[in-house]
Amino acid sequence: MLSSDEIERFEALLLELNHAAAQVALPLFRADHGLEDKGAAKGTVFDPVTAADRGAEAAIRKILAERFPEHGVIGEEYGEDRPDAEFVWVLDPIDGTRAFIAGLPLWCVLIGLRRHGRPVLGSIGQPYLDEIYMGHAGGSRLLRQGASRPLKVRPCPQLTQATISTTDPEACFDGAEHGAWTQVRAAARLARLGLDAYGYAMVAAGTMDMVIEAGLKSWDIDAAIPVIEGAGGLVTDWRGRALGDQGGQVVIAGDRACLDEALVALRRSAKT
Repeated sequence: MLSSDEIERFEALLLELNHAAAQVALPLFRADHGLEDKGAAKGTVFDPVTAADRGAEAAIRKILAERFPEHGVIGEEYGEDRPDAEFVWVLDPIDGTRAFIAGLPLWCVLIGLRRHGRPVLGSIGQPYLDEIYMGHAGGSRLLRQGASRPLKVRPCPQLTQATISTTDPEACFDGAEHGAWTQVRAAARLARLGLDAYGYAMVAAGTMDMVIEAGLKSWDIDAAIPVIEGAGGLVTDWRGRALGDQGGQVVIAGDRACLDEALVALRRSAKT
């Protein structure tokens, strides 16, 4: 847990970090973003990275090094630095790089803070829409165009009423996982694809009910956990357990009853 003074101080820093990342990323969005394919060198599937990914993370790390040199950092682009520190920042500078290079405003800047290994504060920022979804155990809020409003998940007691999401079932799920997703999708009222972390924000905002993902890294999910939980939602693995510190198979839900229905299918494909 964080004290009220720590929350105030770190929230102000989160805003500064989001703005620093936005200053790097926005001029490159729908412009010459310096696309590279990390997968080509490894002979794997297309794995894009841009100057926005690298520049935004570098900008965040520069500020953190100046303000809190004793803190640790884990980032997608530049690896780990003091990952066992009491406070560790977990960064995905551009979550949704594929959306970024396609010109779609669904990419997000993810910045999370762990204390003793537990996510305690986080933000999901979408600079093009001027939105920052921020949360901690005491509550979550949306900051947009200078205004602030609280975030709260919506009731959805039945999966048949739910709006759900995943990024790309063909690319992100193996055969068993895809089967589980298909079963949940068949029961849900509506599914949307390709939202990346913006789907997490929509669950916190009460416009969607569930996001199901697999193969996540810590930087893909850490920042979202305090935002979702602060809005009254839940984040679990496919067995319904609390997440570890490595990501993996993840479910984000606004309503426990809806989550429990989905877990009936997801548990069959859950990994240890």
